[in-house]
Amino acid sequence: MRFYTEEECEQWMRSRNRQKPEAAQGIHMERVEYPRELGRSFSIAHWIASSITYRRPALLWVTEWGIWDSSENAHLYYRLRQSYGDHRLLPEAPGHLFLGFEVEDLTSFLQVCMLNGWGGFLLTEIDYVNVFFSHDEYIDFFAGEESNLEDVRKEFLPTT
Repeated sequence: MRFYTEEECEQWMRSRNRQKPEAAQGIHMERVEYPRELGRSFSIAHWIASSITYRRPALLWVTEWGIWDSSENAHLYYRLRQSYGDHRLLPEAPGHLFLGFEVEDLTSFLQVCMLNGWGGFLLTEIDYVNVFFSHDEYIDFFAGEESNLEDVRKEFLPTT
């Protein structure tokens, strides 16, 4: 795992000829609300980390923090970050690059981001499905092809 500055995150995107999903045209989206049961945040974070990355690198780019100060556990985040040997502050290096075998690490960081009420992107190397997670407690899944969202719908949306 590596921690990236905002410029390094942008470079990662440019090197793959990519845009953040919100800026891309012609993409399909599915929105999923955060669960009301706090314990479910782990299962959602784990499903995302293990299902849409296909064991390939992914960039977790935190773009929103400090919005709900009273609900943030910065101590937990920074202790987790320090366990990887990085002592910078989140604004100094908001990117987290996870390699394909680091699914459990990605799960932990994504869950902490969700619990802290932060927002940002999970951008996958293969660009099959990407994620925006919001401080307003929802997740937008983005895909270039409508059919790429089928697994998301099966996992999160009620069947009729």
